[in-house]
Amino acid sequence: MADKTLTFKPSAARPAPSTQIKALAWLRSNLFGSWFDTLITLLISAILISFVPDLLKWLFIDATYSGDDAICRINGGACWPFIGDKFQVLMIGVYPQDLAWRPAVSAIALILLAYLTYSNRLRGAVLIAAWFILPIIALFLIRGSFGMQSVDQSSWGGLMLSIMLALVGVIVSIPCGVMLALGRHYGSPVTKVLCVTFIELLRGVPLITILFMASVMMPLFLPAELVINNLLRIQIGMILFSSAYMAEVVRGGLQAILKGQAEASLSLGVSPAKTVAMIIVPQALRHVLPPLVGRCIALFKDTSLVIIVGLLDFLGMIKGAALDTAWLGFQAEAYVFAAFVYWAVCYSLSLYGRKLEQRGPQSNR
Repeated sequence: MADKTLTFKPSAARPAPSTQIKALAWLRSNLFGSWFDTLITLLISAILISFVPDLLKWLFIDATYSGDDAICRINGGACWPFIGDKFQVLMIGVYPQDLAWRPAVSAIALILLAYLTYSNRLRGAVLIAAWFILPIIALFLIRGSFGMQSVDQSSWGGLMLSIMLALVGVIVSIPCGVMLALGRHYGSPVTKVLCVTFIELLRGVPLITILFMASVMMPLFLPAELVINNLLRIQIGMILFSSAYMAEVVRGGLQAILKGQAEASLSLGVSPAKTVAMIIVPQALRHVLPPLVGRCIALFKDTSLVIIVGLLDFLGMIKGAALDTAWLGFQAEAYVFAAFVYWAVCYSLSLYGRKLEQRGPQSNR
């Protein structure tokens, strides 16, 4: 009897789903998964259809891209020449035009450092040192040190002032917040009381109150020979306010660290200071990256409050530009431009925070 060998024919591979099928599956799972999702989708779609076409027509189709206010009033759409005419004022305030290259050089250096940071080309101590040194150099350059013509800080304004207040506030308040959180979590009873008092007092007061205290009340408590300009006082107030919130964010990360981490490090002979600095704090910061980035974004948006105490930041310059008699009636364009700039900066910070969350611990070595 002849041997019969069994042969198995490989089954044909299933064809990959087409793009159309993938799109339908995505719509069903994300927009029409249930009757409630379908209702919300249809409601939002109806709202968007009702005003988005008119908005796009005003923003782009009927908009004026060159000319003066008379042409803008004839066309009826958005008047973007208004933004072009006021662009320098919106960026640097009333900073002298012949010295505008100083903020421009500082902005280019900041953008370059941000790119190197986002692309992970700078790491570790070099990255930290760069972010501490660059703002100092930019401040000296904008102010006019080392024999250059001095520019009074009352002339600083616009987006330059907003970014400077937020950048210095973030760079200084994060280390201060870490120290406050460590003092509250690991400190002695006296240290804990002092840290808790500082944190709860600052968190229980609105930022606008702290700005008023820094601008009006602080000079009353300083010696007569000690004169601190208004901008520096406002910066100190924002740093103190942000440090209290940063401390609570970091404390949440410290509570997420298991006690075994510190015990294992100490059992290997590592000193308590190195254990906290090299093991506990890095893990705690990684745990709280989303709220930490959120606090940085919130601090940038909070800079718009400094107009209350006489500093003309980006939003303050927007309001001032909209009151120009030559461009009356174009306030909407000014605020649309301001909203776009705030969104671009905040969304960029959000993207970088998301990238940090997705980056593995081994990539930071």
